[in-house]
Amino acid sequence: MAIKKSTIVRAYARLTTSGTRALFWLLERCAPGLGGRWAEHLWFTLPRSRSAASPARTGPAGAGTAFEVAVDGRRVRGRRWGGSGGPVVYLVHGWGGSARQLDALVSPLVGSGFSVVSFDAPSHGVSDRGASGPRSSTIPEAGEALLAVVARYGPAYGVVAHSLGATAAAVALRDGLRASRMVLIAPLAHPLPYSHAFAERLGFGERIRTRLVARIERRVGLPMSHFDVPGVARQVATPKLLVVHDRDDRETSWSDGRAIARAWPDARLLTTTRLGHRRILHDPEVVAQVVGFLRDATGTNASEVVAS
Repeated sequence: MAIKKSTIVRAYARLTTSGTRALFWLLERCAPGLGGRWAEHLWFTLPRSRSAASPARTGPAGAGTAFEVAVDGRRVRGRRWGGSGGPVVYLVHGWGGSARQLDALVSPLVGSGFSVVSFDAPSHGVSDRGASGPRSSTIPEAGEALLAVVARYGPAYGVVAHSLGATAAAVALRDGLRASRMVLIAPLAHPLPYSHAFAERLGFGERIRTRLVARIERRVGLPMSHFDVPGVARQVATPKLLVVHDRDDRETSWSDGRAIARAWPDARLLTTTRLGHRRILHDPEVVAQVVGFLRDATGTNASEVVAS
């Protein structure tokens, strides 16, 4: 996708052998253009996911109803639960993940009267490969998939998005998505600092890094600033927001979640500890807080709470 910090750094830790770093060191000095092309390829390559998944899921809410929508001629697959009359909540997974990662939310949301829709983004899970081929995608592509699914199942009452899926949801807001409520779990705030962490991990310097940033912007057709999630609130009307972030998250910084919550009006930050980047998605207290926020008609303005 277009933005990654330690999410991509940790995902590609296996690539950072001494040989890889040595080659990037050489390219930095002798052929930064070639180094930039290689870095771009790694940046947009999905890590292999253990959650990539069977389309059939069972649980208190059942397996749901399977569906497909077309995005630029490619099939995005997902599932829907609950009656057609209830307000719709859309679930958006993160980079290298799948819709299954948010399954813990399905039953309590359906039990609260919502219709729930989740999907695998292009090149993720059981959906078709994206425009760049297998194991490659971009944030705009994920945002387009969300907009296509919303066009299929109707206006979004709520959106719950994890990690880089949160960035895709914010981009979709800028591109016309409307929702009454939004929950961003372990989100990233701003893209540019993440390119520095990527460079440090792979062992290249500014000559390659600046070329990498230029290549990213050229591929997605947008400046990195377009993915500044706090800045979205200065450009479009934003829904009431709950940000959930763990202080011990090793893939996205808790300070990113705080920055978003402080920038968006009608925002609340829920801070957890000892849950990390993924366990936070199925922690019972987090699930209860998310469902309660979506169900509560009053909301909370600019408050911060801490959950142990």
